[in-house]
Amino acid sequence: MSTSPQPEPKDRPARLRVGVVGAGRVGPALAAALQLAGHRPVAVSGVSDASRRRAAQLLPDVPLMSPAQVLERSDLVLLTVPDDTLPGLVEGLAETGAVRPGQLLVHTSGRYGARVLDPALRAGALPLALHPAMTFTGTPVDVQRLAGCSFGVTAPEELRLVAEALVIEMGGEPEWISEESRPLYHAALALGANHLVTLVAESMDLLRAAGVEAPDRMLGPLLGAALDNALRSGDAALTGPVARGDAGTVAAHVAELRKHAPQTVAGYLAMARATADRALAHGLLKPELAEDLLGVLADGATLPDDGSDR
Repeated sequence: MSTSPQPEPKDRPARLRVGVVGAGRVGPALAAALQLAGHRPVAVSGVSDASRRRAAQLLPDVPLMSPAQVLERSDLVLLTVPDDTLPGLVEGLAETGAVRPGQLLVHTSGRYGARVLDPALRAGALPLALHPAMTFTGTPVDVQRLAGCSFGVTAPEELRLVAEALVIEMGGEPEWISEESRPLYHAALALGANHLVTLVAESMDLLRAAGVEAPDRMLGPLLGAALDNALRSGDAALTGPVARGDAGTVAAHVAELRKHAPQTVAGYLAMARATADRALAHGLLKPELAEDLLGVLADGATLPDDGSDR
């Protein structure tokens, strides 16, 4: 094996000129990761003051330009705009002739596969859907978090190696998702990540109401262990009063939530029912206890929101 020193990324010849259309939280971070791999960001578009600040922080000295100018200067273009904006943006760029034959056009939407880029494909572009399964802050820490991050990848078969190479260069791991499975894939990620934030925030609010001064410190070890157990063991990691069939405890929970945080009752009941179903299906919840528990959950859904604790 050769022991000769390898050049640092900044000393390597730049292979692709990278442009970013949409300087939200994702685009600048991905462009910065590609820069570490030896590519050269050359242009970025952003409208809001926040997007311009992100671009300046993560891509210093990269000029701000219009989307058409970004495409004109770039070999690889990252389309990092909201899902609902993406189809119209692609159509507009293709119709105005901004797309060049042989240009790599990459979007990062979880919802869409490669077909949303068909207008650009007809103009000769090479379409890739590379969705990082990660939450972004819009700060340099995002670049570090890409190490080991899975990317949901959808692309024509002939571009498979290109897609894999780009993901690996950004520090990620490619996971192939079929075109028709993209909406389900994205729903799964939203269910886990987006709803987790809501659950944690509500839990912290309730702990504060109960007098806990540092709910984040209390929840950190508990939630960390729960997440680790769930990832390792799936449904076998279920625990707590629902999985045990403690109908009385669950009834007390519902009563307290109705008094102190009625806006959380619907979510608690929905998650408790889903937990009970999974615990029952996997033999964790005894059938003889499930009937009383499900009865409490049904009664809880119909109780008037009047502050009573029946």
